[in-house]
Amino acid sequence: MRERGLRTLDIFLTTLVKETGGKLPDNFVVMLPKVTIPEQPETLANFFSILEEELGLAKGTLKMEMMVETTQAIMDIHGTNPLYRFIKAAQGRCIAMHFGTYDYTASCSITAKYQEMDHPVCDFAHHVTKVALAHTGIWLSDGATNTMPIGPHRGDLTPEQEEENRQVVHRAWKKGYDHIRHSLWNGYYQGWDLNPAQFPMRYAAVYAFFLESYDDAVDRLKTFVEKAARATLIGDVFDDAATGQGLLNYFLRALNSGAITEEEVLATGLTLEEIRGRSFKKILENRAGK
Repeated sequence: MRERGLRTLDIFLTTLVKETGGKLPDNFVVMLPKVTIPEQPETLANFFSILEEELGLAKGTLKMEMMVETTQAIMDIHGTNPLYRFIKAAQGRCIAMHFGTYDYTASCSITAKYQEMDHPVCDFAHHVTKVALAHTGIWLSDGATNTMPIGPHRGDLTPEQEEENRQVVHRAWKKGYDHIRHSLWNGYYQGWDLNPAQFPMRYAAVYAFFLESYDDAVDRLKTFVEKAARATLIGDVFDDAATGQGLLNYFLRALNSGAITEEEVLATGLTLEEIRGRSFKKILENRAGK
């Protein structure tokens, strides 16, 4: 179906660029699904170059995301993980990898009832993906919950039907909430939803996850920085920077999600510049230098 896919992308982009006078929407990204071999992102990257030239777009304007939703994306025929090769084949145009829960579980022969985001086969794929793409700058996103919080009854409802609708919505919200908490616990801080009715549980899950840890994280990071500074001043060995980095990661993720404000980050005793530097080691080095 590659000819059809390329034709659709050509028609869409040509029409869009014509209607907008050559300007793409902010954060415009093309999704490449079901990637199994490096030649697929390579082909899309080459086609992007052709489209940019034909449509008068600056080179490198078009970006892609890829779906991790096949077993071949986790292990190839040589017994190695191919994701980094996918990234290189995209020629600098790939910015993110999204997990496809239902295609992946289906490819692992999981039956429909158990095709859930927190299934162990998904956890395995998540961990392999994080290891394969660590420190590449590629955004990682978990999949979606396909149980919709939408009641089955419409129109003039009886009290019984209203109650049934309420129970359906609450069950779906609880499932989605649990899935998102599971993703956050595993270090997947981004996800996507299929219906606006799922937004309440996403906000609830993300904000609760970060706010529950806020008070403890502030105290720990503040104490940790002071302890590290004293150790540096007296020439002692301070070799637990990984713990400090973990605390710093918490504030970076919580701030990025909107769960906490910049003012709340400053309660740690760090500056915004230090926080945004993203390196606990550099914070210690800069403070020691002063």
